[in-house]
Amino acid sequence: MSSDAAPTNAPVSVVIDDGVAVVRLDDGKANAVSHEAIDLVHAALDRSLEDARAVVIAGRPGRFSAGFDLKVMGAGDQPMQELVLAGAGLFLRLYGHPQPVVAACTGHALAGGAILLLAADTRIGAAGDFKVGLNEVGIGMTLPAFAVEMARDRLRTHLLTSATVLGQVFDPDGAVDAGYLDRVVAGDAVVDEAVAEARRLAELRSGAVAGTKRRLRAATLQRCRATLEDDVAELTAPPAG
Repeated sequence: MSSDAAPTNAPVSVVIDDGVAVVRLDDGKANAVSHEAIDLVHAALDRSLEDARAVVIAGRPGRFSAGFDLKVMGAGDQPMQELVLAGAGLFLRLYGHPQPVVAACTGHALAGGAILLLAADTRIGAAGDFKVGLNEVGIGMTLPAFAVEMARDRLRTHLLTSATVLGQVFDPDGAVDAGYLDRVVAGDAVVDEAVAEARRLAELRSGAVAGTKRRLRAATLQRCRATLEDDVAELTAPPAG
């Protein structure tokens, strides 16, 4: 087992564990998607490509991620747009990452945290009184087009409108039904289960995984990237009429 030399107070750390890059989100609070966290996850994915065959994205007990850093989101149009663009770049990279990606959803996963789940290949959630979902509409924000496209791809058709247009939030079992999670396990086992699953997936032929994922998701990635800047600009545009 080895780890990157990172500051002890960094919001993201990575450990290489028997061929699996275990990326842990822990800022001591809500595991916000900040510029620092985004940069560190990118670096962890770079490290995984060099030293591992699969990735686990894990939160801390009770919190997976509550989404974008609210301090930045409330700091004005330009800071908000820059953060959403950076976050979208990370989500789309994870969605197309050539290695298997397993999410260990250790607790609440809202907004950007739910998008992280949509980006992962396999999602294992902790049982408990947790909330999972795209709650942007509920807080007065239009859901970005890249998030809509990822939701369209990963969520169950019968709950897609509720989960996006109506901003419905789910408990862990409901999140399985909706398509955010693949299964739920005891909270104290969720990271171990995710790492075990990642080790199993790491045994697959890497070229076959990467090539098939590329073919499966290329069209969605192309749509998202082609419209990304205009999409994010529209999030802060004044309403028409």
